Amino acid sequence: MKLPNLIKGKWVNHDGSGHPQFNAITGEIISTCGSEGLDYADMMVYGRRIGGPNLRKMTFVERGLMLKKLALHLHGMRKKYYPISYQTGATKVDSWIDIDGGIGTLFAYASLRKQFQDEPFYIDGDAVNLSKEGTFIGHHIMVPKRGVAIHINAFNFPIWGMLEKLAVNWLAGVPAIVKPSEITSFLTQAMVKDIVESGIVPEGAIQLVCGKGHGILDHVNAQDIVTFTGSAKTGRMLKTLPSIIDNTVSFNLEADSLNAAVLGEDAVPGTVEFDLFIKEVRKEMTVKAGQKCTAVRRIIVPENLIEEVQIALGKSLAKTTIGDPQVEGVRMGSLVSRDQIDRIKENLDLLIKDTPIVYGDMENFEVIGADKDKGAFFSPLLLLNDDPFKKLVSHEVEVFGPVSTLMPYKNLDEAIELAQMGKGSLVSSIVTADDKIAKEYIVNAAAYHGRILILNEESAKESTGHGSPMPMLVHGGPGRAGGGEEMGGMRGVKHYLQRCAIQGTPTSITRVTNQFQVGAKPIITPVHVFRKHFEELEVGETVITHKHTVTEADIVNFANVSGDNFYAHVDATSLEGTIFEGRVAHGYFVLSKAAGLFVDPAKGPVLLNYGLEDCRFTKPVYPGMTIGVRFTVKEKINQEKKSEEDIAKGIVKFLVDVYDETGETVAIATILTMVKKIDQTF
Repeated sequence: MKLPNLIKGKWVNHDGSGHPQFNAITGEIISTCGSEGLDYADMMVYGRRIGGPNLRKMTFVERGLMLKKLALHLHGMRKKYYPISYQTGATKVDSWIDIDGGIGTLFAYASLRKQFQDEPFYIDGDAVNLSKEGTFIGHHIMVPKRGVAIHINAFNFPIWGMLEKLAVNWLAGVPAIVKPSEITSFLTQAMVKDIVESGIVPEGAIQLVCGKGHGILDHVNAQDIVTFTGSAKTGRMLKTLPSIIDNTVSFNLEADSLNAAVLGEDAVPGTVEFDLFIKEVRKEMTVKAGQKCTAVRRIIVPENLIEEVQIALGKSLAKTTIGDPQVEGVRMGSLVSRDQIDRIKENLDLLIKDTPIVYGDMENFEVIGADKDKGAFFSPLLLLNDDPFKKLVSHEVEVFGPVSTLMPYKNLDEAIELAQMGKGSLVSSIVTADDKIAKEYIVNAAAYHGRILILNEESAKESTGHGSPMPMLVHGGPGRAGGGEEMGGMRGVKHYLQRCAIQGTPTSITRVTNQFQVGAKPIITPVHVFRKHFEELEVGETVITHKHTVTEADIVNFANVSGDNFYAHVDATSLEGTIFEGRVAHGYFVLSKAAGLFVDPAKGPVLLNYGLEDCRFTKPVYPGMTIGVRFTVKEKINQEKKSEEDIAKGIVKFLVDVYDETGETVAIATILTMVKKIDQTF
């Protein structure tokens, strides 16, 4: 059976015989995949002209809701992917990480919509005053790039590897061409088929190349983004292609790395931390049969504990049953292919010359429910490097399978140096109950690692573990790990956006951003803003309130009501050596009085005031000063209904500018209000 590619919205078979895909457990052929005959230039044009515009016309909020809808859809059918996943050699736990973990990433990025404006662009940071009188300002916006994201993914996570990238580029408003590994693309293809058939994502948002994809990067331009996950050697080769260099194409490289787990000197046998260390290392060696870019490859322990760790880890690994993932009791499946066994053995030949195997046998091990000679099975192996500062092979050669090397250190400085000798990794762990040890390790090792986990008895209760990248944190690392970043919450989305500085009057910048800028011309209307529904309000609408002259009685009464008897408010004899000329009004009195001035008290569309942002008291207010408020619609944020019974509403941010009789601002803040809509259908 030929595995079809998704090209320009249609499923297209490859030319020629293609690449065979095998069941990693039985060795039987599943299908053939290929990319021969595909017109990559045409695919890029389609993505730019169809997919890009369809995504860009949506706001961040709308794109986030699209991700949420897709996540719910896939979550409802997730069990159908497990039988397909078992054919890659993955156990139920392995498959859960890949399938449910990938869908969970969609949910996580869907929730990020609330951190972006309800616009097709992102307003980055605060405005900058560029002139003496404040009539010329600057700001930054970020808009979706006008190209296509090309995702070249590894064989180990056919689902998660795709969804963790798609979630980000789709939220940013950029279409994608997904190129999974030809070894396991049959699982990726199964989900892409369901994504397309759902109709949830717009036309052109995704294309799929199931084969090797030779030439897929030949037609990129400066607006395109390339992400690569896989071997450092292949990644570096692709990153230096003329099409990438000549067009200054953004290229995110996430490569396999020699990740290290360090046992703190305090974590001796008998402590919870020692047991956690053994459990975590064993898990990282055997989950996905060690085929994780984040797996522990170097096990760094105090030299006086090396033998005890070796014995404990050997006992733990001995409990790992290998075989068909669908057979009850099997804890580790197979590698993805028999070719992968050959690659492991090639690298093992380099390692075992200096670092002998102290646990496991690559030839003699038991397999449950399957034929070892037909499937891609391999035993966990533990190696020992007794002189890691001289025997450098452990820091240079990675075996991408259930293989790790144990090595000793004399003190924490040596442990840090050994961790750094991996030349950059995706993740490291420090297992210790002593936060001083953890801090010393992190401060000195962080430059070489993309993520560091502190594991101890307290964190273990909810820790996601050494090898689990989280959507809201960056996944990547320096040096050997590629120097790239993926996910990372809003940080990841910004990789697909172009930042542009904009300059003009506050009024012009307000009109461009739909966010009121201080100094912009106000829109004065006869109807109070609290009398208007969400749809009726316009950014820039301003209420100029009546005024109030502050008295000493105001200060005394507020002190009595609030209990705030700070000396500057209540004791005029204590002001010598301070910045105050006399008793000063409480800042919160000024803000409270401002609310009394700007609020229209009658029942109306405003449902509630639920927050305050960026509050500043910029000038002392003394008795006898007169204050007023410029109350302005600063920004409008649409809010989706949670249920049919929910009230349709939006969030309105109001700028509260409190000024004195000279016109100078004495306090400024943003309040958040919930305002009812006229249309209650959405």
